[in-house]
Amino acid sequence: MRVSDPALDPAGALQILAATLREAGAIALATFQTPVRSWLKDQSSPVSEADIAVDDFLRVRLAGPGCGWLSEETADDGSRRQARRLWIVDPIDGTRSYLAGRPDWVISAALVDDGRPVLAGVFAPVTDELFVAVAGAGATRNGAPIKASAGDRLDGARVAGPKRLVQALAAAAASPIAVAPRIGSLALRLIRVAQGELDVAFASGGSQDWDLAGADLLVHEAGGAMTNLVGRSLTYNQTDLVHGALVAAGAERHVALIALTREWLAEFG
Repeated sequence: MRVSDPALDPAGALQILAATLREAGAIALATFQTPVRSWLKDQSSPVSEADIAVDDFLRVRLAGPGCGWLSEETADDGSRRQARRLWIVDPIDGTRSYLAGRPDWVISAALVDDGRPVLAGVFAPVTDELFVAVAGAGATRNGAPIKASAGDRLDGARVAGPKRLVQALAAAAASPIAVAPRIGSLALRLIRVAQGELDVAFASGGSQDWDLAGADLLVHEAGGAMTNLVGRSLTYNQTDLVHGALVAAGAERHVALIALTREWLAEFG
C-alpha cells in the first residue's frame, strides 16, 4: 500500500510511512557495524551498500504513478521537475556515522507538494526513535507529541551546528550559550530542535533537498521555524537543490535569531 493524499487520511498516511521506515531501518541495521562495502562519490561524500539497499527498498514502497522521486542515491534525470508532488528521500543521512558504527544516523523521507513538505518521517534505527508529521497536525516521536522549546532568550541556549556559525552566534549574543556535541546527521540535528533537546541548530551552506525536507516539516509542526539566515522558508524540488546556511529554533527564539543572522548573509550565504 502507498500513501495517496495525507490530507484525506492523515492517520493512514502516517501508519504507512512509519511501517515503511521501520522496515528500511531493519535493512540498514542488518549490516550496521559490519565490514559493509563503501566508496566515495563526488570525490568526498561516502556511500555504502546499505545506502543503496535502503534507497531501492524505499523507492519500491513509496514511489507511485504521478508522484515524482528525488533521492540522494538515485540519479536525477530531471523528470521530478514535472511533478507537483514527489518523495524526497535520504536513505541514510549521516553515512559517515553509519560506517563508523556510531548511532547518529537516520533514514528520512518527505512527501512534498508544490515545493513544501506535507508528510514526513525520520527514523533513527539505533536509538529506535521514529519522528513523523503531517502538515497541520503536529509532530510526534514514537507516538508522543513533541514541541520546540519556548521563549526568545539566548542566555544558556543549547546550540549545535558548524563551528563557524556557532562561534558567530556566541560572539553576537549578549549572553553565554551552551555548545552541544556534534551530531553526524543534519536531519537529526534539526529534529533535536523539534523535540526541544536543542534550542538552536545551524546548517552550513551546501545542504540539499534530501538533507532537509523531512526535518523541515517536523520542526514547523513542533512549533518551530527552520529558514535561511534572513527568515525565508525553503522551497523544494527546484532546479538547484542546494541551499544556503540555515537556522532552526522555536518560533519566538527564531525571530530573535534572525535579527542577528540576517547580518551574516554575506559571510555564510
